[in-house]
Amino acid sequence: MTADHLIKGFVIGLSVAAPVGPIGVLTIKRTLSEGRVSGFVTGLGAALADALYGAVAGFGLTAVSSALIAQGSWMKLVGGCFLLYLGIRSFLSKPATRAASIDSKGIFSNFISTFFLTVANPSTILSFIAIFAGFGIGFAGADYLSASMLVLGVFTGSALWWLILSSAVALFRDKITQNGLAWINRLSGTIIICFGLWACYTSDFLHR
Repeated sequence: MTADHLIKGFVIGLSVAAPVGPIGVLTIKRTLSEGRVSGFVTGLGAALADALYGAVAGFGLTAVSSALIAQGSWMKLVGGCFLLYLGIRSFLSKPATRAASIDSKGIFSNFISTFFLTVANPSTILSFIAIFAGFGIGFAGADYLSASMLVLGVFTGSALWWLILSSAVALFRDKITQNGLAWINRLSGTIIICFGLWACYTSDFLHR
């Protein structure tokens, strides 16, 4: 059964990560501007957040999930504002004239920023609960080994997607001109700003 839960978690993690959203755009942008390692680490922050929410759903932590959903409005607003900041910075940034040297501070910053953005979207927990229910997975009476394998599968599946995406984008990095990189910065910045505006609009604060 543990192997079965590992496989199910892997499929769930891959499925949740694959749709292109603000994290995907950030990963592509950072891969092009800073290199494959930076792009992959950007995605790993989201993978860890996916695993965290997978653990909440998988271990049946209803009190935690209820608290996250209850605080979802302000979390989404803060996340939306952070997306606006990242989007504006991306839009205004100039492409590097040479490959960036990736230091530990830069990698850590990339990891933490995407972890925060993913965690700041509490609707993710609802997605995991719905997906787990669809797979017929439940842990009321907790088989902790199976739940742990499920969470490991979620992280592995999500991380694999970010490895594939960053590696694929890196293959074309050297073929893109400086002018092309500038337009990518503007396009990615615009898309991220739109995600940020939508997050702020749907946070309910503007409708009170």
